[in-house]
Amino acid sequence: NRNALSKQLVRELATSLDDAEAADARAIVLRHEGPAFCAGADLKERAATDGPLDSSPMVEVMRRLMDTERPTIAAVEGAVRAGGIGLMAACDLVVVHESVTFALTEVRIGVAAAIVSVPILRRVPAGKIAAAMLTGESFDATEARSMGLVTHVSDDVPATVATLTGGIVQGAPRAVRETKRLLRRVPDLDRDAAFAEMR
Repeated sequence: NRNALSKQLVRELATSLDDAEAADARAIVLRHEGPAFCAGADLKERAATDGPLDSSPMVEVMRRLMDTERPTIAAVEGAVRAGGIGLMAACDLVVVHESVTFALTEVRIGVAAAIVSVPILRRVPAGKIAAAMLTGESFDATEARSMGLVTHVSDDVPATVATLTGGIVQGAPRAVRETKRLLRRVPDLDRDAAFAEMR
């Protein structure tokens, strides 16, 4: 089902994050099997669910990708839609194949991209992604990089990811952890408060 975000997939992703942290991994690579990185929410599962959907497992997975001390890398070689973009955006680094396309299709099915907007809008200025969010139209890897949604566009995603992970493991673990923390923290601080805290 093109890696749609079913309850099972999200639960298994959370378990994989547990395993990576228990193994004291130096980096976490989020990759996919099959032709699509992620098709977004599992709409068939949602249609079969009575009452409001519990989005807390998806929120928790995105938080964990953002907050783990380990650098996280999304390795994307296939199409990304809707919630899959939020999952990808929760990672520190995003490596995509040059042929990948993206679309925030939520508005086309009558919902807002609410939860996934949190990691997306921490990476991308609202004005740069407004058209994609308001229309649901697809965009390519070059545009995704120019708006800041992805960090690397490559014709060989595994090789680019290997280079990045190789660089990460050459760094001192504490220095890498602190660098990840300051990359998230400093932009939210007033200049003088940032200097004081970083000193």
